[in-house]
Amino acid sequence: MLGTRVSDLTTEELKTLVREAVEQALVDVLADPDKGLELRQSMKIALEHSIRTVREGNVLYSAEEIAQDLGLE
Repeated sequence: MLGTRVSDLTTEELKTLVREAVEQALVDVLADPDKGLELRQSMKIALEHSIRTVREGNVLYSAEEIAQDLGLE
């Protein structure tokens, strides 16, 4: 299809081209940028602590909530 003008494409060829472009754009946007990277031990410990805290019925606060409470927004 290299060198082909859009005006030379059939309706089905144009639909296929658009579909492929949209699919690739979605893959690019939704792909996990951290895929394949190893989680640091300190982060594993922090995540385990957060999970344990919630399971024990305690509340975790988001960074946004803390920033708002401190007037940092």
